[in-house]
Amino acid sequence: MSYDRFLAAIKDPDLIAVAAHWNAARGDRAMPAWSDIDAVALRRALPFIWAWRFDRARKTFIGRLAGEEVVAVVGGNVRNRAIEDCFSPAALPVIRGRLEAVLAGPSFMHGTGTVYVRHGYTGSGERIILPLASDGIHADGVIGATLYRFAVKPTAKDQIKFDPMEETIAFFPLGG
Repeated sequence: MSYDRFLAAIKDPDLIAVAAHWNAARGDRAMPAWSDIDAVALRRALPFIWAWRFDRARKTFIGRLAGEEVVAVVGGNVRNRAIEDCFSPAALPVIRGRLEAVLAGPSFMHGTGTVYVRHGYTGSGERIILPLASDGIHADGVIGATLYRFAVKPTAKDQIKFDPMEETIAFFPLGG
């Protein structure tokens, strides 16, 4: 099963816990809904969790949640903001592409390596993205978690630089 392969790829115990919660929340459906995600159950991971819903009418992702570690790296909260307002034009195609691939599969994504760079502060780590579906069948959002470690923690005023060539990613089809 693809979920099992995805889970086996994850190294960090906190990310494994996020994926396990997603799996338990879906029950007998293909995917859980956003409303099935329990913040209390994920309290340990909340600082590095983020979520987006896809607005079909506007053809964009709208922020649902960003934990404080994510806010610190991105430079602001994403809640109720279009993805275009949250990331630089250089980073946006890669980020949107990954989220769209998770929805289209639907699939899981796992990434490792340099996940962020800010003014020379390299943030290496691990990232997961999982699909969400209001109806349990048709993906309409994502929940993800990104763990990163900076040698020196950047400040919110530092500009983010995103280099997708430094992150190794893999997609795991939900049904395969």
